[in-house]
Amino acid sequence: MLVLSVVLLVVIAWLIGHALRQRYALARLSAAAPGSPADGPRVAIIVPARDESANIGACLAALLAQDYPRLAIVVVDDESADDTAAIVRRLSTQDRRIVLMQSPPLPPGWTGKVNACAAGARAVADAAEWLCFVDADIRAQPALIASAIGAASREAIDLLTLAPRQELQSFAERLVLPCGFYLLSFSQNLARMQAADSDDAAATGQFMLIRRAAYEDVGGHAAVSRSIVEDIDLARLMKRRGHRVLMQDATALMSVRTYTGWATLWPGLARTLVDLLGGLTATLVTTAAGVTLAWAIVLIPAFDLAGCAAGTQNACLAAVPALVGAAAAFGLHLAGAAYFRIPLIYGLLFPLGYTAGAVIALDGLRRRTSGRVRWKGRIYR
Repeated sequence: MLVLSVVLLVVIAWLIGHALRQRYALARLSAAAPGSPADGPRVAIIVPARDESANIGACLAALLAQDYPRLAIVVVDDESADDTAAIVRRLSTQDRRIVLMQSPPLPPGWTGKVNACAAGARAVADAAEWLCFVDADIRAQPALIASAIGAASREAIDLLTLAPRQELQSFAERLVLPCGFYLLSFSQNLARMQAADSDDAAATGQFMLIRRAAYEDVGGHAAVSRSIVEDIDLARLMKRRGHRVLMQDATALMSVRTYTGWATLWPGLARTLVDLLGGLTATLVTTAAGVTLAWAIVLIPAFDLAGCAAGTQNACLAAVPALVGAAAAFGLHLAGAAYFRIPLIYGLLFPLGYTAGAVIALDGLRRRTSGRVRWKGRIYR
């Protein structure tokens, strides 16, 4: 048991060190001073929306409150069955910067969001120097667009994608999502992904500011028409074509609540986890390792302490590194709970979080191997 306990401590120490390096791999987007220049580049914000009546009003209110002066907002209604279009239509009568358009019929082999984004980009093809694709569930501070344009212009970025602050409110979100973010931080190397000589890229479709000329150079969203994770695939394509792609930390200027409970979290993660974790084999290996380690953090110290109580000297020695490693792991997850602004009890439930995430990942594998992925009422092959 001593060897196993020492190995546990070493693995945990390495993972925590790696996670801390990841924490500082993204530069923080600095807030622009009020008063953007009136002659700044024109920006078209494109919001693909399918059944977003719960979000679209607050999203557009935040976008209309932006400090940036040269702004147009195009909402592409993707065959919504709820009041999304009616809400946007009402707001467009109050502010002419909002334009509502209907997404064209879904071409064979395309995914719905890609089709909506491509349609929005075509609608503003000659009207803006920058295209900004945002999801309907974001909440933006007034300085967001001005800050993003400033950073992209100063640093010659062709695609600037921003990581928002995550709002976690339901039990499912608080249990699973922090563990998911930790698993990604353990398994990815953000600094390497961000490097100019890397073919990989980090991206989130919740906010993607793209120079229109670069977007057209790679063929726009049509070039990733079949993608389930179009944000990452488009970022990789742009980077491989020589355009500068960068992700920055915008947690001070933007927040998002992606899921609202098990009913949306489960299918959402099952749709994307396989791609985020690197494919079928990588998903199996990563999730198995995550679950095994999470429960080992609890069980190995427990066995060591039980052996020590029974009078086994070797178990008493083994308990020391095992308890140090377990304390560090629990401390890391408690710090994560504090970071996500959720009750600290969720930092103690991480073995359950990794287990639930693994089950969702396996369901995602099942869907992929069956050749069908379901999302928002559609089935993609």
